[in-house]
Amino acid sequence: MPFPISHLTGFADEASRDLEKQISATKEIGWSAISARMVGTANLHEVPEEEFHRIADRIDEANIRIVEFGSLIANWGKKIDSDFAITLAEIDRAIPRMQRLGTQIIRIMSYAQLPWGQDQQENERFRRLREIVARFSDAGLIAAHENCMNWGGFSPNHSLRLIEEVPGLRLIFDTGNPVFQRDRSKPEPFPWQNPLEFWQTVRDHVVHIHIKDCKYPVGDQLEPEYTMPGEGDAMLREILTDALSRSYAGFISIEPHVATVFHAPDPTLVDWQQCYDSYVEYGKRFTTLIQSL
Repeated sequence: MPFPISHLTGFADEASRDLEKQISATKEIGWSAISARMVGTANLHEVPEEEFHRIADRIDEANIRIVEFGSLIANWGKKIDSDFAITLAEIDRAIPRMQRLGTQIIRIMSYAQLPWGQDQQENERFRRLREIVARFSDAGLIAAHENCMNWGGFSPNHSLRLIEEVPGLRLIFDTGNPVFQRDRSKPEPFPWQNPLEFWQTVRDHVVHIHIKDCKYPVGDQLEPEYTMPGEGDAMLREILTDALSRSYAGFISIEPHVATVFHAPDPTLVDWQQCYDSYVEYGKRFTTLIQSL
């Protein structure tokens, strides 16, 4: 049987920061779920309370499910020596909002990578993550770590170390992130990570998958070249075939980055119509790809 459409979702803020357009793009693809991140100028756990309730009511009215909070908690933009009170406040805002929307999974990270060779303050990272995960677990929610530009993204072994050190932590696997990160578990000159190898190492702990595809950076190139699904080096077909053969039943969320580099410093300069169109095309192409496996 093909993978159920009801378990396909995406970061619709890559189509638009406007909620109505996020809903429209989701329905145009033929989906009924969103991985929530930004609405307007803020993350969903950061918008004002009154605005959040308006958003939640509109999502209910549109019969859309929010299946994941793509939070800012411990993300690549926060150093390990940042004020932990900021993280705790984000948790306090996120929990009741997840409960209001019936969302079970929140994406967290393990704080920004420091330059390799510096003290990464591992024990402080573990301490903070134990507290983060415990607070969500006490509320009946799942905190899942993504292999991004954070400590756990240094290698698949780093992600497994987090599982060992942080009771209750689960993983989100992003197919594209290994393509632009060095594998720090291997000898110098630290080869690029292998997406399939990363997946095979951590797959037993994965509850959610993010889909990006891109090509390995060349020369001094900092950002990889993002592609449509199946056209890059992220080994999507191999990873998804393996996941489906193992009866993976979680959600799969697109995070295209094709038209928009999400971290663009000035969103007012983004061509949002192009973003909308490419997001919808990406979603339709991915639906076709996964149903062909």
